[in-house]
Amino acid sequence: MDYNGVLVGLGNPGSRYEGTRHNCGFALVDALVDMAQRQGSAESLNGNKFSCELWRIRLNQLDGLWLAAKPQTYMNLSGQSVQPLLAWHKLRPSDLVVAHDELDIAAGELRFKLGGGNAGHNGLKSITELLGTPDFYRLRIGIGRPPHKGDVTNWVLGRPQGEDAERTQQSMSAALDTLFAFADKGLDSALRVARKTAQPRKKNTPEDAPSATSDKN
Repeated sequence: MDYNGVLVGLGNPGSRYEGTRHNCGFALVDALVDMAQRQGSAESLNGNKFSCELWRIRLNQLDGLWLAAKPQTYMNLSGQSVQPLLAWHKLRPSDLVVAHDELDIAAGELRFKLGGGNAGHNGLKSITELLGTPDFYRLRIGIGRPPHKGDVTNWVLGRPQGEDAERTQQSMSAALDTLFAFADKGLDSALRVARKTAQPRKKNTPEDAPSATSDKN
């Protein structure tokens, strides 16, 4: 069966991590599956051989069939799920969209890009190593940095509260719109949709601070 693409949301399995900032990739896959169940079709597939939860998605907004997956390998081994999934279905890295949390983007904001570095994200690092290339698409979901330096681990594994939670929830809808724009018209269209989530910046504050390596798992 031919697929137009595959969305892989990154996260850690288990109730301990459910709803954490680090699992916003999982949350996006859940949102896509929910929409497909209501407006198209979402067929649950056996993803055991790929160590993932897996769905076949059909939606008008995606212009054909897509796969959606949540690796169950834990974040830092995501490539062990993604590589065999793509190989089995004869999909290329350029057919892959990875949704993941991003410390260097404010909560509620999105970015979309092809390739690039991993910025200390061990899930992206694992996928890049196992695929042998960084040239896959990344849907970067902002979670912002912790208010106190050096508290990165607790921050990414914590659950957003208050306004932070509202922005994170709103970003799911915008992330779906970004994915649909990519499926319909490609990279430039997805870039434009993602940029609409940008929030006003204080003067002399760069839009994206230089990436810093973190201990994300």
